[in-house]
Amino acid sequence: MGKKGEYDVERIIKKRILRGGKIEYFIKWENYPDSENTWEPEENLENSKDLIAEFEAKRESELKKQQKSKGEEPYDFPEVSGFEKGFEPEKIVGATDNGGSIKFLIKWKNTDDMELVPNTVARQKCPHLVIKFYEQNIKWENTP
Repeated sequence: MGKKGEYDVERIIKKRILRGGKIEYFIKWENYPDSENTWEPEENLENSKDLIAEFEAKRESELKKQQKSKGEEPYDFPEVSGFEKGFEPEKIVGATDNGGSIKFLIKWKNTDDMELVPNTVARQKCPHLVIKFYEQNIKWENTP
């Protein structure tokens, strides 16, 4: 949950990167009118990791569509992954189902950069983070 305390995030509307690389998201809060939307730092949104991953995947998809409609060659995000650049993964922020395949939103150490990484790559390159992510996010249901 973020600043609104007992209320949950309904959706993420926008993203901005401030000087120094700090990331903030413009939030629509459940049970609040649009006039109460707020910019929230990423660290206030620990319970909204899935919404962040979905927002980033949608944003990436929309950018590709815009490029294609302009006649540009669609840019494949990212052409060189963080792993290929030698970045070390810090944590998995969220996960999304991107066209039938799971992708993890990975935050890189010593940078504010994040990247959607296919689950097959994440399982191979940082299995400990994949296990930790599932352990922290799995919800069990007790059935009689």
